[in-house]
Amino acid sequence: MKRLVVLVMMLLGVGTLSAQQSFLENQKMFPKVGEAYREKEEMLKREFAKKGLTYPAKYIFVRSFKLDSEMEIWVKNSATDTFRLFKSYRVCTLSGKMGPKRKEGDRQVPEGFYYINDFNPNSSYHLSLGINYPNFSDRILSDQKKPGGEIYIHGNCITVGCIPLTDEFIDEVYILAVNAKNAGQDFIPVHVFPVKFGNPRSVDYLSNFALTDNTSTALWAELRTAYDYFEKHHRLPVVLVDDKGKYIM
Repeated sequence: MKRLVVLVMMLLGVGTLSAQQSFLENQKMFPKVGEAYREKEEMLKREFAKKGLTYPAKYIFVRSFKLDSEMEIWVKNSATDTFRLFKSYRVCTLSGKMGPKRKEGDRQVPEGFYYINDFNPNSSYHLSLGINYPNFSDRILSDQKKPGGEIYIHGNCITVGCIPLTDEFIDEVYILAVNAKNAGQDFIPVHVFPVKFGNPRSVDYLSNFALTDNTSTALWAELRTAYDYFEKHHRLPVVLVDDKGKYIM
C-alpha cells in the first residue's frame, strides 16, 4: 500500500513538489540566505506587484552585458508565457576585455550561453551562483588542458573573471534564483554578451574593437542573433553547438 501511495504521489507530482520545497527550506537554513529573505522578500513582492508580476517567479532568465556593466532579470510563471523584464542590476566592475574566456588565468568573463549550476550560500563573496563554464562550445574552442572554471555571479563587488554585484543586489538575485529552482526550474539560463546590442554606442565600440582583434567577430555575430531573437519574441532561442564549437540557433 505504501508503495502504491508513493507511486500515485509521483504521478501527481507531489513527491517532486516536496523535494522542491525542501530546497527552499534548506537554503533558508544558511544564515546569509535566511537574512536575505528576511530583509528583501517583502520589498521584492512589492516591486513585482508594482509591475503587475506574480511573485515568486517560477522561471527566470539572466542576461549580462560586459561593456554596459548591466545584468537583467527576466521572469515568467508558465512555460508558455513570454518573459517580462523585472529588473536591471548594475555590475560592479569588469575584469579582462571584450571577447570570450579561453584559458585559465586570462581574467576574462565568459561570453556565450550558460545556466546556473551551483548555489553557494557560504560563498567567500557573500552569496554566489555558479554558471556552467566551460560549456560545450568552450570545451572545443578553449585551452584543452586548462580552460579555467569556477565562474560565478556573486557579491563583494570584486572580480577576476566573474560577474560581481553588490551584496545588496546579489541578495535579491539569489532569492529569485532559489525561488525558481524551488518551483522546478532546474536549468536557469544565463546569457553573457560583450555589449548590449540595442545600445548604438556599445555596438560602435565593439565594431572598433574588432578592427584590432577580429578573432571574436564570428562569435559576436552568433550572440547577436540570439539577442535579436529574444528582443523580438521575448522567448529563449534554441541554441545548439556544432562540432567546431559554433553556436547554431
